Amino acid sequence: MEIRKVGVIGCGLMGSGIAQASAMSGYATVVGEVSQALLEKGLSAIEKSLAKLVEKGALSSEQKTASTARLTPTLRLEDFSDCDLVIEAIIENLDRKKELFGKLDAIVKPEAIFASNTSSLSVTEMMTATQRAPRFLGLHFFNPVPLMKLVEVVRTVVTDPAAVQVALDFARRLGKTPVLTSDRAGFIVNRLLVPYLLDAIRALEEGFGTIEDIDQGMKLGCNHPMGPFTLLDFVGIDTTYYIAEILFNEYREKRFAPPPLLKRMVLAGLYGRKTGKGFYDYTDPKSPLPNKALIG
Repeated sequence: MEIRKVGVIGCGLMGSGIAQASAMSGYATVVGEVSQALLEKGLSAIEKSLAKLVEKGALSSEQKTASTARLTPTLRLEDFSDCDLVIEAIIENLDRKKELFGKLDAIVKPEAIFASNTSSLSVTEMMTATQRAPRFLGLHFFNPVPLMKLVEVVRTVVTDPAAVQVALDFARRLGKTPVLTSDRAGFIVNRLLVPYLLDAIRALEEGFGTIEDIDQGMKLGCNHPMGPFTLLDFVGIDTTYYIAEILFNEYREKRFAPPPLLKRMVLAGLYGRKTGKGFYDYTDPKSPLPNKALIG
């Protein structure tokens, strides 16, 4: 199957980025949301992102105009009926995703491929809501989508190899580097990343070093672009906790179990950058200070 028209459902942080990447790569792209306000917010984010690329010289004004023209915003699932590939990028809730895919299955042409942008949920379980198991897979993009090169292509035990190849080719057409993985919790990246982040929290809890020293140790000792606590604040403390719970429930291994401090921070609403405080205090975003209240 050749992909000519792409559908993206969800125009939030991830969905808007996927829709932008698709439109920039020459695909007619339908992007949907549940309300006009959310749709306009997502389209505004795309407009700002494209404008920044023009400012940096990475995109011409003509290319920006052409990309915008390829986007069709909608509030109706019926407008996805003739898409060749539909990518779901809604809230990370399995029941909501299954409900959506069940509705889409009755609307979208049978030969179309369905994909979920989930970072942690079972692609196989979502697949059961449809009658197109061989044409169902995961396409896990990374934030920010227009800049991050990686896409995890997630196959289930029944995904048709031809559908997998279409997904790999699509990712490459978007200028991404796809990696192929199987449908196990965490896929490749989070399965390796999350235990590292949880271990950093345990090291802090056990007094191996301060927030700053552990961050500096991993930055300078392992040449990481940012330390684990800076990364935790960027990803979101709540998001990390949620993914860790899913990983622990699947593998039942201690390394995936959320440390007590992580749970306490979630309960206290310390989610990181998005709430202004996590392992660091972002009262001054340009000079965040370590949150000294975390370890007493």
